[in-house]
Amino acid sequence: MLHSLKRTFVVLLTVVVVEPALAQQTTPLDDATIADAYVYLLGRALVDRQEKTDIAEDGVDYNVIKYNPVGAADFVNPNLDVAYLEAWIAVDDQSAVLLEVPQVEGRYYTVQICDEWGNVVTNINERDYPLNPYGTYVFVTPDTVAEIPEAAVPVVLPSRKAKMLARVELQTDVEGAVSLQRQFTMSTLGEPAISAPSSLPIFDNQSLIGVEIFDYSDELLSAALDSIPVAPQMQAKVRAVARAASDPTQRDALAGAILETVIPQFLKFAVTEAGSFQNNWLGVLVGGIYGDDYWIRTAANLVGIWANTTHEVIYFVATTDGNGKPLDGSSTYVIEFNETSSPDAVVNGYWSVILVDLPDYRVVPNAIDRFNFNSYSPLEKDADSDVSMFIAPAENGSFPSANWLPSAEGKPFSLTFRTYVPKEIVKAGNWFPPKIRKLN
Repeated sequence: MLHSLKRTFVVLLTVVVVEPALAQQTTPLDDATIADAYVYLLGRALVDRQEKTDIAEDGVDYNVIKYNPVGAADFVNPNLDVAYLEAWIAVDDQSAVLLEVPQVEGRYYTVQICDEWGNVVTNINERDYPLNPYGTYVFVTPDTVAEIPEAAVPVVLPSRKAKMLARVELQTDVEGAVSLQRQFTMSTLGEPAISAPSSLPIFDNQSLIGVEIFDYSDELLSAALDSIPVAPQMQAKVRAVARAASDPTQRDALAGAILETVIPQFLKFAVTEAGSFQNNWLGVLVGGIYGDDYWIRTAANLVGIWANTTHEVIYFVATTDGNGKPLDGSSTYVIEFNETSSPDAVVNGYWSVILVDLPDYRVVPNAIDRFNFNSYSPLEKDADSDVSMFIAPAENGSFPSANWLPSAEGKPFSLTFRTYVPKEIVKAGNWFPPKIRKLN
């Protein structure tokens, strides 16, 4: 999907096309081609970065479940309302991976499987698999020759690796959730040949990788099939820009265009345009399954990697208050819910809101270890039974302690509001969290 840039840049970049008669012609690379190629490839690079980060952790390996401690998840914008477990699945045509899913009743759960581009392959739960809400699942390649158990439900992966993220809702019974978490098990049939992630150096969100990303385009593209319909066209554009980047006479101009125009425009898009905008909240009404919209996919991979499908969850992200001013950890803010705006009425699962820092989207350490509110938080109501949430760097006596979400003094932050198993009013874009009102 082509997203036009509001400010154009002029770069005299060309690619050489060899015709059958060996004649040569030059085709200019326009600004939209460069921007689209960069954003498309960045989406893959962000997943590759997460794979490197995950596998580098002590005790973590492919086809081995990591049972995250409650309240911890080592990726951006985590959901702290669930017991997480995660794994990188790796298979080849001669091997398979088995997953045992326990019976979960009376609480939200899902096993989300994502490919190496951030697309959701499937969710295993009682909503998507009503005939097999628990039991044995087996992950295989499209061309598998592995012998798999007859009773296992097959899940065909688009490429040889996938990310599994399973969530079991905590509710008010953490011990019960952790017990269920530990009942998910994984094993390997055969010995898959597992390729390493790319050699692309780790980069951070503060300084996104620039033209150098195209030096690794062959590695990034060849390692993982992209299932979206426009993948062939987009990969042709990536290779064209990569050829230009390899030309010393064109590289500097290309580097400047990416750094000065493409990256700022993409970052703005990621937090203000990658969805519907209302009450100064960005509602991400497309998630997990992106069709042709790789801009939204890359934005999701940056802001909250492993975004799920909208029938599982819809996200709302705020980086500004109701007046459009950036959220500042030194200030005090309030979000006021009444009967018509209450999130309790718009979910079949549960809701949560989490505060994370910018630009890394990580939780903010604080003295009371409170990072979020959810459906089960003991929030105090006012005389009209309305609920207000307060965001501030410190308590000041003007609001209930139970309703205080701590921010970091002098630091920018973002709020992510999640609605799990949202009702139609949310999916239709007719419900948004209220405006964030600044009090000082």
